[in-house]
Amino acid sequence: MRLTTRQRASWLAHLFKASTQQHHGELRALFAPHVPPDAVVVDVGAHAGQFSKLFARMAPAGHVYAFEPSAYARSIMTPALRLNRIMNVTLTAAGLSDSVGRLTLHTPLKRSGALGFGVAHLGAAGADSDTIDQTVELTTLDDFAALEGLERLDLIKADVEGWEMRALKGGQETLARFRPSLYLEIDEALLSRAGDSPGALFDWLGALGYRGYQAPDARPAPRWAGTGDYLFTATRRP
Repeated sequence: MRLTTRQRASWLAHLFKASTQQHHGELRALFAPHVPPDAVVVDVGAHAGQFSKLFARMAPAGHVYAFEPSAYARSIMTPALRLNRIMNVTLTAAGLSDSVGRLTLHTPLKRSGALGFGVAHLGAAGADSDTIDQTVELTTLDDFAALEGLERLDLIKADVEGWEMRALKGGQETLARFRPSLYLEIDEALLSRAGDSPGALFDWLGALGYRGYQAPDARPAPRWAGTGDYLFTATRRP
């Protein structure tokens, strides 16, 4: 991906933040029961690696499998992990979906000309949006788990701008086998871009035996209660 002078300056700023700052530390207490020191975590939509770094530090004897289809995001996350000497993260250059294939990843351009890589998405591009597009590889969690030979999975975090339900549906066998906790961004407008909805996602997870809670205070959420982050825990077998 060729970058303009403005975009190269932004890249350096993004790398500095990814390498020197640790975001989401306030969520440690929420994650602690679900991320033991030897946990296996899947980070779907790893972005610049802030969640992956947090999970890797919470599980020094475990491993984090990060999925990030954006070449720009990976170009920041890879050196950030190296500079932080984090060795227990595997970064995969692909997205997770409900089927293996390829799709177009749309990365919005900000008014400044910088890349809005934090809101890059696989859903339909807006008619008036100005984006940089790239074709990316997609795999499924079930295929990855079989190929990697996973023996456990404690937590899945997914923040993929409306592709959350697609990513989870491609891992239904893995969810049934390991019953991991789930930490998901749920936004009605973004899900609709992928042809999904919060109600459908809650119903699907409920049928799998999952119960929802609003983050960060873990208030019970049997139904969608508005845009935000939700934690789901497996309470029973489907």
